[in-house]
Amino acid sequence: MNAGWTLLVGTHAFAATVALVLGGVQLFRPTKGDRLHRLAGRVWVVLMVYVAVTSFWIRDIRAGQLSWLHVLSTVTLVTVTLGIVHAWRGNVEAHRRNMRGSWFGLVGAGVGASAVPDRLLPQLVVTSPGGALLALLAVLATTVLVLGLARVVPEPRPVVRRPERQRAA
Repeated sequence: MNAGWTLLVGTHAFAATVALVLGGVQLFRPTKGDRLHRLAGRVWVVLMVYVAVTSFWIRDIRAGQLSWLHVLSTVTLVTVTLGIVHAWRGNVEAHRRNMRGSWFGLVGAGVGASAVPDRLLPQLVVTSPGGALLALLAVLATTVLVLGLARVVPEPRPVVRRPERQRAA
């Protein structure tokens, strides 16, 4: 039972596709930890959280019920959060494992969304190839925009914690 391309489904699919492309760029870039990696990574995290959270309102696979994809969404929320925590703590290897796992989960969900013929994405390609091409160009343009902005937007300043003054007794 397909409800069609609602605003929720459209933004979910768009964010997931941008996250897929942006995450692939992040994963396969040789340089890690630089400004571009950090800023593009922040955008990727926001996209991943949006995709995971919005999935709970998309229930067309099992007619209004949660499905195995919602388990993946829960795992994604946990692994992305752990990836951020590990980055903050300087545990690069654990950060890498969590973020890679999240991206590969997104790849798997993307295959599931596009390989089943009665899903919206393959239907869009068949019934409106021009619209599908425009959507793909919008995804690529958004990814290029994010990467371009990550090169020019200044990073937030780190919070400097000052030692507390001792009070006179």
